[in-house]
Amino acid sequence: MKNFPTPGSGRNRQAGSSLLEVLIAVLILAVGMLGMAALQAVTLKNSNSSAARSQAVMQSYSLLDRLRLNRELAMSGGFNVTGWTCAAAAADPDGPADDTDYSVFNGWLQEVQGVLGSSACGRVQCSAAECTVGVRWDDTRATGDPQDTEPLEIETTTGL
Repeated sequence: MKNFPTPGSGRNRQAGSSLLEVLIAVLILAVGMLGMAALQAVTLKNSNSSAARSQAVMQSYSLLDRLRLNRELAMSGGFNVTGWTCAAAAADPDGPADDTDYSVFNGWLQEVQGVLGSSACGRVQCSAAECTVGVRWDDTRATGDPQDTEPLEIETTTGL
């Protein structure tokens, strides 16, 4: 007959894991999974911000292409909207009559606001040598300092 070790003897070894070891392993795994979820959220925010920047640049090129259709009027300042404008631009009714064509800018601004949000603004300044198109929008969806509420601005300058 075979002798079995008694419970108090030194030959008795534990087989398997204790409940405490399993709980610690699950806790470490949970913290790692939460870290991965937070990283995914930050990545998504930055991806949205990058897409908005790309859209702003494409919209500025779109307006420059429209200005090239009537190069002479653009170079004479006929499309200029010099200040940041977030609503449809119009001539000042109390000011002197000007020859500025606001329809091109207003159509473009409507497209910009459709892509970047209703708070997006734009401006265009052309001279005899070059044109500068600016786009400004709220990028609070991106990561960064939550106290930083300054809008993003992109300006594109080119010769027509």
